[in-house]
Amino acid sequence: MKPNAQPTASHFINGAPVEDPAGAPLDVIYPATGEVIARLHEATPALIEEALESAGAAQREWAAVPGRERGRILIRAAEIIRARNRDLSRIETLDTGKPLTETLVADAASGADALEYFGGLAASITGEQIPLGGGPGGDFAYTLREPLGVCVGIGAWNYPTQIACWKAAPALACGNAMVFKPSETTPLGALKLAEILHEAGLPAGVFNVVQGAGDVGAVLVRDPRVAKISLTGSVPTGRKVYAMAAEGMKHVTMELGGKSPLIIFDDADLEDAVSAAILGNFYSSGQICSNGTRVFVQPAIKEAFLARLGERIKAGVVMGDPLDEATNFGPMVSEGQLRLALGYIHKGIEEGARLVTGGRRADRPGFFLEPTVFADVTDEMTIAREEIFGPVMSVLDFNDEAEVIARANASEYGLAGGVFTRDLSRAHRVVAALEAGTTWINTYNLTPVEMPFGGVKASGLGRENGRAAIEHYTQVKSVYVGMGGVDAPF
Repeated sequence: MKPNAQPTASHFINGAPVEDPAGAPLDVIYPATGEVIARLHEATPALIEEALESAGAAQREWAAVPGRERGRILIRAAEIIRARNRDLSRIETLDTGKPLTETLVADAASGADALEYFGGLAASITGEQIPLGGGPGGDFAYTLREPLGVCVGIGAWNYPTQIACWKAAPALACGNAMVFKPSETTPLGALKLAEILHEAGLPAGVFNVVQGAGDVGAVLVRDPRVAKISLTGSVPTGRKVYAMAAEGMKHVTMELGGKSPLIIFDDADLEDAVSAAILGNFYSSGQICSNGTRVFVQPAIKEAFLARLGERIKAGVVMGDPLDEATNFGPMVSEGQLRLALGYIHKGIEEGARLVTGGRRADRPGFFLEPTVFADVTDEMTIAREEIFGPVMSVLDFNDEAEVIARANASEYGLAGGVFTRDLSRAHRVVAALEAGTTWINTYNLTPVEMPFGGVKASGLGRENGRAAIEHYTQVKSVYVGMGGVDAPF
């Protein structure tokens, strides 16, 4: 039976579901079958205006709510999400095609962690007092950490609920309001988040969801009432949004793409290294921005690495209905994304890489692509330079530490990187030298909310999660207090 994921309405504005059939239709396609499972409508100009107006009005009152009370509401929302995790995970699976075994642990659950973490920080968002000399009665200064105002969040399709929470939680904890636009490919999860936040006690208008493609996002980004934009997306989209934001001198956080290196020295634990390569290339069918898709392996262990990787793919991959908890490898999100990945596979073969396994579309309905591994990849090959965003791993040889660091950094991207070695001194040297915002030693792709996440170079600006995110959703006001007379030259 075809799943039904039709939401109450396409949008959530000023505390209530809102529909406007005048908006262009937006079909939600289940990636496992290619079937339409819901139909929404894009936001019309009138609805975008309503969302921005309600956010602006609500933000002023929300900012006046004590931080501890803002925090209680976010923590209450986290508790609701955890109580409904299975239902929310099922929606995420229908929206993205990711197996339920993944969404049960990595999507709404991660979003709940973010709401809880920033809920706990909300009461601690304060300034500082700065003595300026002269003893107890002398001049001093103090700072206020104030919210920015109305923030716009623009989500990606790979982790829609998690991304909505990662943006909403710090924004709301700091006293901002948010208008969130999910990816048009995966519009469902953010609507559930809005409902839950409202149920938890969030005032109407503080968090709004509007649907649409890039034109809707552009209207939101350019609006003069918007103080900050937080985008998760591709580098080309990031450049466009950054340029639009610059026109209004708006604050930005951008978590963009990557072509991250995973460096495996010959003294690494082979089984752990293979596990990391699997996590960094095939989890979520490879559709993770921080994936370590350039796997550098020293020649002494390369063939053993490839052999063990092949064994685990052959024995371990269970491709099937993502709603079946026996499945651990799902489809790609769309036909277009699948075709894009297949194009890169063909490029890899044409340019001389050795296809070790996979490389084909699976013979079944939906957008399934076999886990694919290339060996003997060189730095100039297209598959080693461009982000594929699919289950395609490139294995490259390297000889020594200095060489692999130079090659790992020879990329426009700088999102993430990892190193596997038993030599911890070397591990720390390598991650210190990597031009990347997020790195791992002897593990990969773990992103707890307590740890800042983000990139350098073309991979982004600012940080999500951790206390660092507070700095990106507030601004500092300095206050000088004079305690004596005022001197003047005349």
